[in-house]
Amino acid sequence: MQCFAHFSLFCALKSRVMKKNIAIFASGSGSNAENIIRYFQKNDSAQVSLVLSNKSDAFVLERAHRLGVPCNVFSKEDWIAGDEILAVLQESRIDFIVLAGFLVRVPDLLLHAYPHKIINIHPALLPKYGGKGMYGDRVHQAVVAAGEKESGITIHYINEHYDEGNTIFQVTCPVLPTDSPDDVAKKVHALEYEHFPLVIEKLLVRK
Repeated sequence: MQCFAHFSLFCALKSRVMKKNIAIFASGSGSNAENIIRYFQKNDSAQVSLVLSNKSDAFVLERAHRLGVPCNVFSKEDWIAGDEILAVLQESRIDFIVLAGFLVRVPDLLLHAYPHKIINIHPALLPKYGGKGMYGDRVHQAVVAAGEKESGITIHYINEHYDEGNTIFQVTCPVLPTDSPDDVAKKVHALEYEHFPLVIEKLLVRK
């Protein structure tokens, strides 16, 4: 019995040591960020260890604080340079970075430090309705205005250009002739909440 107890303790400690650390970058409300944090709070493979933002009034900071996740805000200049942000990521032993409604270009310094370890979610089926300035309600308005019959989400790696990194995962939802941009947004959000944490988990298993 004592040997079994020691073995169980060893397994528990090993699991904690091997747990991967995720950082989330977000600029807005943070509903996706909260969903991801809660998902990994019940997961043995990884945890959200840090939330970073470019906006001091972003509600994602309140969500992170409420869920016990450390958070920090950096200025526009810091996001352009990247060195202070990289130092914080390294200090927190971050293994993987998730962009969840983050509206700033990730500096090249971070791209080089985390190759194929930074992903983004886009609320449409890229390459359609992507690029600089295409986010949130703007995307859904464009989808409805174009008379599209479907929309969805794209999870992709990021590179030096907005929404042009290699696609990891896509899933669709129907767009009805009677749908408003708000209707499309609700369908897309449901896809985000369902699939984003699962895709992150699968990617972490491969790393």
